[in-house]
Amino acid sequence: MTKRSKHHTKSHSTKRSFGLILVVFLMFIVGLYCCVNQLAGLTAEERELVKLPRNLDDARGLGKVLQKYKNVNYYQVTFTFFFVYIFLQTFVIPGSVFLSILSGFLYPFHIALFLVCLSSGIGATGCYIISMYMGKPIINKYFAERTETWKKVVDKQRNNLFFYILFLRITPFLPNWFINVVSPIIDIPISTFFVATAIGVAPLSFIAIQGGTTLNKLMTTGEAWSWTSVTVVAGLALLSMVPPLLKSYFEKKEPVSMKEE
Repeated sequence: MTKRSKHHTKSHSTKRSFGLILVVFLMFIVGLYCCVNQLAGLTAEERELVKLPRNLDDARGLGKVLQKYKNVNYYQVTFTFFFVYIFLQTFVIPGSVFLSILSGFLYPFHIALFLVCLSSGIGATGCYIISMYMGKPIINKYFAERTETWKKVVDKQRNNLFFYILFLRITPFLPNWFINVVSPIIDIPISTFFVATAIGVAPLSFIAIQGGTTLNKLMTTGEAWSWTSVTVVAGLALLSMVPPLLKSYFEKKEPVSMKEE
């Protein structure tokens, strides 16, 4: 096969991947339209407020509408919230932080945290699956070098993969979109990916949800944070490193003990 034909094949494969991803995206859009369209009984003014929140004013307006509607159609509102959150996470669309804050306004804390963590895990795994089946040509074309660099790091952490992914989810060292799309390419198991993601997003979600309880008073998303919040997140990030460090310590100690015997 000549260089030109190889380039043509790769180009065709990349276009095909983009096309398939677009089809999945449009299917989600149809599902989203159906969910929102099922919210019957809204006034024209209320319908204008039903949109993806891009700032706190949008979140406040949407929160007031959903709070009113939730009292009559609890499960419908909850399913719509769940579906929208998964949609944003699957296609790495900004705005999920406002939904996390909104969840704290709409639901009791424990329900909000469960919904956000579960939908984050499912949405990120949806992105993982799309990348696994459709995204490889795109990643190989645009992120080959970066992927290879991270693969070398991951290979050194294979024995502690769960805690490594957990640490990355708690901390901002790698962008979430990069972790989502590259993980299947470098053979991170989907079960490890899902569980570590669902648990790893909890600390930051905890802070956002807590901020949502005072949504009407918040002026900026930064007000949901405090030094206590930052300390808790940093502490949990360090805590996620303890098990692999202990495992490494005992693995090094064990051969010495056996040698002494």
